[in-house]
Amino acid sequence: MKCILCGGETRLGEAIVTLNRGETVVIIKGVPAQICENCGEYFLSEEVTAIVLDRAEQAVVKGAEVEILRFAA
Repeated sequence: MKCILCGGETRLGEAIVTLNRGETVVIIKGVPAQICENCGEYFLSEEVTAIVLDRAEQAVVKGAEVEILRFAA
């Protein structure tokens, strides 16, 4: 896959995704992603994105200020 930002080649790897919503910060480590070898930008599949957003929403609902998670499908 080509990076849509710089045109570099991407490779399968793991990313650290950080999401902010209101007063909640969610950090998810080990997220499977296509990572650009040139600029380092990462791209998530639709399935992985849905999982990441669901976990972030769970953290917001339970009132977490900071939540650090390891990705597991």
